Amino acid sequence: MGIKLKQAGIDTFTIYEKASSLGGTWRDNTYPGLACDVPSRFYTYSFEPNPSWTRYFSSGPEILRYLERTAARYGVDGHIRFRQEVIEGSFAGGQWRIRTSTGEEATADFLVTATGFLHHPKIPAIPGLDRFDGPVFHSARWDHRVELEGRRVALVGTGSSGVQITVGIAGMVERLLVFQRTAQWIFPAPNRPYTRAVRWALGKSDRLDRIGYRAYRWIFERFFAPAMLEDSWKRRVVTWICRQWLKTIRDPNLRRRMTPDYEPMCKRLVMSGSYLRVMQQPNVDLVTDPIDHIDEHGIVTADGVRHDVDVIVLATGFDGHAYMRPMNLVGEDGRTLADTWKTGPRAYRTVALPGFPNLFMLVGPNSPVGSQNVMTVVEAQVEHVMGWVRRFRDGLVTRVAPTEEATDRFNHEVVEALPGTVWLTGCNSWYMTEQGLPDVFPWGPDRHRQLLSEIDWSELQVEQPDLERLPAE
Repeated sequence: MGIKLKQAGIDTFTIYEKASSLGGTWRDNTYPGLACDVPSRFYTYSFEPNPSWTRYFSSGPEILRYLERTAARYGVDGHIRFRQEVIEGSFAGGQWRIRTSTGEEATADFLVTATGFLHHPKIPAIPGLDRFDGPVFHSARWDHRVELEGRRVALVGTGSSGVQITVGIAGMVERLLVFQRTAQWIFPAPNRPYTRAVRWALGKSDRLDRIGYRAYRWIFERFFAPAMLEDSWKRRVVTWICRQWLKTIRDPNLRRRMTPDYEPMCKRLVMSGSYLRVMQQPNVDLVTDPIDHIDEHGIVTADGVRHDVDVIVLATGFDGHAYMRPMNLVGEDGRTLADTWKTGPRAYRTVALPGFPNLFMLVGPNSPVGSQNVMTVVEAQVEHVMGWVRRFRDGLVTRVAPTEEATDRFNHEVVEALPGTVWLTGCNSWYMTEQGLPDVFPWGPDRHRQLLSEIDWSELQVEQPDLERLPAE
């Protein structure tokens, strides 16, 4: 967002960051084995290729360095106010007034929330968790002061983070107990390094690098996304690959316990070329009995067995539906975000809210994060926001918000389109809301970009200084 503002010649903006540095999830997560599950060549801004990626799937530190370099290159880092958590914002007099945790106040014509969706760690309510004598920490709050070598470690959770941590620490610990509540489908994705020759060639040719970007984009948007959205040969191919990969587990009992009872991609598909092999190592044990409680010495499962461990790691995910909360936002006529979302998060075309003029969300409710690369999602949403910023700058509009009716209609269309998608095939994932429906985008990438590029003026409450200058779009 900051880069696009600067490219449009707009320098009067501030980015408020609650932490002491930039990077979001790639700053917060520092656990062993951390990597992106989207190929490196594709996990970049489309306008800022990086020929220096060292592996097919980039490590967390490498992605963080890329983000830092990009911010510095485009001069965005100078606009960031660190250690400034925005705790509330209210719209009055045609502007947004915000207040930070330090008491600082500021006004702005537009408020854009770029808070992400996987940044509030979810701590499980396990009885006795606070009684354990050893270190306990969440995967997103990794305690590097804790020495793991030669110790007995309990890892609770088998999602993407849990899988990566398993691969990352199995070789150093004396014993690793992996507590699995739900089996995961694993898609074989070996994380091979790029050779020095390949990196040299990519660095010499932007065209060659962009070919790789477009190739991965095609795979994601024309193969994986359709496989999630409709029952087709593409879905069956993914299912077949996952099932064949599962057969590489030699022990039939372990294979049975690691076989999910739902379709691949119903939960976010876990990418790993080594997890199944690591799970068969002699110092790694899978525990599938439910956790009953924790005592001073370890974890007690429902079968009465106490598993003595030295360290407990919680790879238990995040509150994926918090979005910008606990930020307190108040729109027109005293309308609060809490009231608007009292039945669950919702948005107009994934980016806006009725009653909140000139407020836009990046990666808001129903954004296609389940079927697309978040980088391409954000770029499309930023372009939409920039359209309104330009209209404001050109004196065409002073404020804009979707109507309540249009927002309701969009969300009704989302619900109507969900049957047939893989997310309603019988699993409980972090996509699911309290209403029992997945917070996903049920159409393809082209539809998302179309919704954000086409303006339906009848669905908006727009205030402009000169009606005759309103463009016909």
